[in-house]
Amino acid sequence: MRYFALLLVLCFSLSSRAQILNVESLRKVTDSSGFSGTASLRFALKRNTREFFTIASNIHVQYKMNRNLILFKNDVAFQQIEGDQFENSLITHIRYNYGLHKRIKWELFLQGQNNKVTLIDFRGLIGTGPRFKLSTSENYRFYLGTLVMFEYEDLADGITPIQRDFRGSAYFSFSLYPLETLSISSTTYYQPQFSELNDYRISSQSSMLISVFKKISFLVHYTFTFDAFPAVGIPNSQYEFTTGFAYSFD
Repeated sequence: MRYFALLLVLCFSLSSRAQILNVESLRKVTDSSGFSGTASLRFALKRNTREFFTIASNIHVQYKMNRNLILFKNDVAFQQIEGDQFENSLITHIRYNYGLHKRIKWELFLQGQNNKVTLIDFRGLIGTGPRFKLSTSENYRFYLGTLVMFEYEDLADGITPIQRDFRGSAYFSFSLYPLETLSISSTTYYQPQFSELNDYRISSQSSMLISVFKKISFLVHYTFTFDAFPAVGIPNSQYEFTTGFAYSFD
């Protein structure tokens, strides 16, 4: 079953919809060393200026050893716009955490993405900063991150020049485990451009996992994004609601 789930994800890995990747949404919480992760398959119906149907997959693999954590995420999608042909999109993200304290980690990340629907030819990010654990409960976890990142962005609208900017990326995240069979996570990002503070992005993303079998869960995911200066012809705000299944492995 494990290999079937991974194969299913890889079959869809030719292409993500959200402009800001939620690294927290399927972060595997574990205190043990070694490999662990999650694979999910989701379906979505979205509308901004037009109607979209999306088939998406996410694979997240992480390796933990002592104070070190390496996390890899690949978020991919096929998207169909009002009955037209499917368009592909992709976000690939790798992140390194080093534990400075049991409640403080230092993060370093790299990310690359493209999205034909939102006219992002390529967006590359590199960033670093601290991540703080605000709670001591294992069932109710709250985090705050404050990072600085460099962004290279090439839009396909034929008007906007290539952007090379420094941005902040502050986020507040929580993970709740009220029952053994239920987990809820949510993250809100705020990403302003340092040289022009009215150029900012906001993303609020929430997920709920309900255990169906030992390692398989039903997934509900909601995303809202706002970009003060998107590509020409793309609306400032977008939303997405997806449902599907997630498979956890360790």
